[in-house]
Amino acid sequence: MFKLIALDMDGTLLKEDKTISNKTFEAIQNAKEKGVKVVLSTGRPVLGIKKYLQHLNLINEDDFAVTYNGAVVQCTKSGQVIADNPLTFEDLHYLYNLSKELGINIHALTTNTCITPKANKYSEYEATMNEIPLKVVDFDNIDENTKIVKVMFVDPEEILSKVIEKLPKDIYEKYTVVRSAPFFLEFLDKNVNKGFGVKLLAEKLNIKPEEVICVGDAGNDVHMIKYAGLGVAMDNASLDVKKQADYITLSNEEDGVAHVINKFILKDYI
Repeated sequence: MFKLIALDMDGTLLKEDKTISNKTFEAIQNAKEKGVKVVLSTGRPVLGIKKYLQHLNLINEDDFAVTYNGAVVQCTKSGQVIADNPLTFEDLHYLYNLSKELGINIHALTTNTCITPKANKYSEYEATMNEIPLKVVDFDNIDENTKIVKVMFVDPEEILSKVIEKLPKDIYEKYTVVRSAPFFLEFLDKNVNKGFGVKLLAEKLNIKPEEVICVGDAGNDVHMIKYAGLGVAMDNASLDVKKQADYITLSNEEDGVAHVINKFILKDYI
């Protein structure tokens, strides 16, 4: 019997218009009523998912979220942090210098802000989507006390793909590198990924991996899909993600999350 389901948001829980369908909403509420832990697992900060947590009634003392792709795991009501694995100030400067060498836009997420040395539409999109301020700052003169949760290279898909081919090989030894969208490449602490975050939370709740379902659609979801007892890829997921999954559900436009909950969780209570 499954006790926890971790859901990616963009391309998974959310439709393309960034809403949650009524069918998916109802399935989540039914799962909660059966005592199943529903956890949003996202690359966004908690501020960027607050309205969805409220809508789904996932802001209680025993509700948690995996944010920043696993870098931060926290209680959604109290804000108590279970896991916190930011990057260092040196990491920011290394990646900033690399971005200049490769000619690609960059931004970083702090605990409550998106910062970039140069305004661009992708950083603006990030800030708007997460409802956090976007600040243009000189990365060479940034306050050393600034907490950097993650750094991202951001540019059109064709530019980003070419840059990925030019990345130093040892960068994959230094960081967890995930492509969360065609125009987003994320750099996290080497130990951090969504699978890491979900695993820490499951262990805190005394839930075994085989009692966990993880659902996602993008490269940053692969670690948690591989960790889960049932790893699920959306039908709209990339082929690489689908290859790692135990099951492929319907697309995010076809209530794929509701399908998983109804098929693998609620069936146990019928």
